[in-house]
Amino acid sequence: MAASHSPSTWIVSSLLMSSLVVVALADGNFYRSCDVVWGHSGHAMIQEGGDLLTLSLDKTSGSGFQSKDEYLFGKIEMQLKLVPGNSAGTVTAYYLSSKGETWDEIDFEFLGNLSGQPYVLHTNVFSQGKGKREQQFYLWFDPTADFHTYSILWNPQRIVFYVDEIPIREFRNLEFLGVPFPKNQKMRLYSTLWNADDWATRGGLVKTDWSQAPFKASYKNFRADACVWSSGSSYCSSNKDAWFWEELDFGKKGQMKWVRDNYMIYDYCKDPKRFPQGLPTECAFSNLL
Repeated sequence: MAASHSPSTWIVSSLLMSSLVVVALADGNFYRSCDVVWGHSGHAMIQEGGDLLTLSLDKTSGSGFQSKDEYLFGKIEMQLKLVPGNSAGTVTAYYLSSKGETWDEIDFEFLGNLSGQPYVLHTNVFSQGKGKREQQFYLWFDPTADFHTYSILWNPQRIVFYVDEIPIREFRNLEFLGVPFPKNQKMRLYSTLWNADDWATRGGLVKTDWSQAPFKASYKNFRADACVWSSGSSYCSSNKDAWFWEELDFGKKGQMKWVRDNYMIYDYCKDPKRFPQGLPTECAFSNLL
């Protein structure tokens, strides 16, 4: 039976839909969009009325935060300023992840280095618990001198990693070839600053110099233009069509080729020794720009 709609019912429904759109579009205020979940007192701090978040690491503790919301597709972006100076041994991780033994995950990890040496930007994609899809890059700027924008586009067709709106990596949905693709599990945004000197810098050869602590990374302008998961359903922002069907045009593909030709330092698809049974299926498509 169709229900009748009184003016008051219409007003309530309109307010509810407006609130869902607001929820689905994180507005950059960390008080409203994120929770600090790790770190001793003062190691993770929301400041400037919610416009700035800082993580710090010393011998006593690292730190981290997560988004209040979980997402099922979206375009997620954050501005980061990384640990300056001698950051060897430290890792600043910024990623989307689900839970469980067959989790999905989309990773940005920034591997610290000795003063004057470049950061390594480490990327990876996990689908149904399977990773080993590492690609690494140097950056074409000093990521410690100012804030830069790091974005993840995640829609049903592709995952694209962006740095200052320049695509550096695309992982396409190739399920028709048997390659699992993250599309069914909701994911939350996480970021942590932690000590990984057993592997992070030159494979663990360079250890963390604790005399340089506290190490600090800064964040601002978190934006999640996404479908937010709530009570068994997802609610999408009014801007959904702008990213849900987004793909790389000719100009963006040219930008990505420039990055990969000049700044890529490791690609799992070019490491046959690691895969003696043959490179992963998706690698046959990795150079089709």
